[in-house]
Amino acid sequence: MAAIPDLYQCLANDLDKYIYDHLQPNVDFLKQVKAAVDTICTSLKEKLYRDHPSKTKALKIVKGGSSAKGTALREGSDADLVIFLNSIQSYSHQENKRKEITEEIQKRLEEIQHQESFEVIFERTKWDNPRVLSFRLRSKRVPEFIDFDVLPAYDALGQLQTGSKVDPEIYVKLIQNWSSGQNYSTCFTELQRDFIVSRPTKVKSLIRLVKHWYKTKLTGKKLPPKYALELLSIYAWQKGSGEQERFNMAQTFRNFLELICNYKNLCVYWTDNYNLEDNRVLAKFIRAQLAKPRPVILDPADPTGNLGEGYNWEIVAREAENCLCKMKYKTSEGHSLLWDLTPTLPESLMRKNPTRPTLIEESSFITAQTIYSQPTVQEESSGCTIL
Repeated sequence: MAAIPDLYQCLANDLDKYIYDHLQPNVDFLKQVKAAVDTICTSLKEKLYRDHPSKTKALKIVKGGSSAKGTALREGSDADLVIFLNSIQSYSHQENKRKEITEEIQKRLEEIQHQESFEVIFERTKWDNPRVLSFRLRSKRVPEFIDFDVLPAYDALGQLQTGSKVDPEIYVKLIQNWSSGQNYSTCFTELQRDFIVSRPTKVKSLIRLVKHWYKTKLTGKKLPPKYALELLSIYAWQKGSGEQERFNMAQTFRNFLELICNYKNLCVYWTDNYNLEDNRVLAKFIRAQLAKPRPVILDPADPTGNLGEGYNWEIVAREAENCLCKMKYKTSEGHSLLWDLTPTLPESLMRKNPTRPTLIEESSFITAQTIYSQPTVQEESSGCTIL
């Protein structure tokens, strides 16, 4: 396969073509990936714990990862399969039963590969109680390997109705069982996936571009998860383009880079699934999350997940600055091509030395703001939240 041209040599008005020519998977490949995922899902649902069908069964299998979100890159596709079992009846059960369940899943996958002519390579784990079973799959229909993660999870959401608001008590229960990190983020895979899937096609192309930049330009330890950058991509589009389906790709990518450069002031969360008005316990917890050191990027599906915390954002910011510098002066026949445009983000997101930030509630999300290091949180009579 031919090497992908260096992104930093791409002209601004050629960026859409760059994504289409080099990053977007072809339709046949996507169909083949879907067929492989469907085969595995069907087999696991039918055969998992077949020796004890009366005791344990799969309630549902939720597809996640780039292949389900519509953001897969041409060179590399990944799929998350989250299996919700009736034997996992609480968050603590999920912790205690992981090893037993992943061993059963591996056993059934080994059977599937003989029956379906799959080649499966399992990833060795050093953990005694692994959270996930990782493997690579290749079939006659899919010549390239697909990376899979299979994760057992507690069915916290139940049968989620499309477009319906999550019951705040679900999040209260989550908070009561939470200790640190994103211990139970897999329980909310459907919401994470749908948050991305619901965006326009061109926004998913922007996410592909950001993931390609992440993959080819970033190296180092403790890098932020790609999901955090996906969320910032959506935010750059929302704030810079007003959520318009037709937007300038180069300008919005620049907005994304500017946000990364200003990471020390970022505080972002969305109200699609939870907000400060839902429940007193939930509101108190969200405020505590928002008061943490920057950057704060709350998972729109899981308020316990702060995707900005504990990662080396300085590495990402340096490369974002490098990208802006290298692309700024790209020209064609002596004419500047958009890289030199002023960002379209609100001024509050661009200030390097803020004095009095605000966090303003909008119709579907509460947006990132510039925040000083030790904010205080209070509510105003207008319903806006001031940090």
